[in-house]
Amino acid sequence: MIAGRTVLAVVPARGGSKGIPLKNLREVGGRSLVARVGDIVKQVPEIDRAVVSTDHAEIAEAAKAAGLDAPFMRPESISGDRIGDYDVLWHALQATEAVDGRRYDVVVMLQPTSPLRTPAHVSSTIRMMAEGGWDSVWTVSATDSKAHPLKQLTVADGKLGYYDPNGGAIIARQQLKPVYHRNGIAYAMTRECLADQGSIMGRKAGALVIDGEHVSIDTEWDIELVEWVLSREKLQT
Repeated sequence: MIAGRTVLAVVPARGGSKGIPLKNLREVGGRSLVARVGDIVKQVPEIDRAVVSTDHAEIAEAAKAAGLDAPFMRPESISGDRIGDYDVLWHALQATEAVDGRRYDVVVMLQPTSPLRTPAHVSSTIRMMAEGGWDSVWTVSATDSKAHPLKQLTVADGKLGYYDPNGGAIIARQQLKPVYHRNGIAYAMTRECLADQGSIMGRKAGALVIDGEHVSIDTEWDIELVEWVLSREKLQT
């Protein structure tokens, strides 16, 4: 709870994954991705309730073993790879409230595929949203200049072009305006943002910029990179 408002954490963890089969059950640092979220949630005092939204029984069991709850199974209608976060979170909020017989004021989404989060990241996101009067707060990371939109290219029938026509005027990276990308560490939003605005961002969204290395897992290479980061951190402690 924060400022008298109850907080529901939702962990989206469907079974289907084209890149890595049953990705949310893959282990990094000796713990599955979904279990690592459970480990973090236990250390975030603002969270009143934490549930997993999954369509897979094995993921549900792994989540429960890690201290998360699985009071419902995600319907097939919102389990495909083209389903947005809003549909998953709105369903999870309504389903959990129906089971618990209570209302939750804040929803925080914690994606298992961002395993380098810390409890402080999550607490800071929730607090920034609650104390700043935002509809939502997302964690973001600075985008490397090589991945800047003005540096991107397109290839069509072998013909090379700039993704943005203004890219041709860029000579040095110092000319680039800083841009950011969401890193999946935490998304906090008010109930009204979901219920009334039909959005996970809302009309007034804040950004919590996270420094350091953060990996969102999509490929086997990402798994290896996270293992390397964790092993390096272990050597430094």
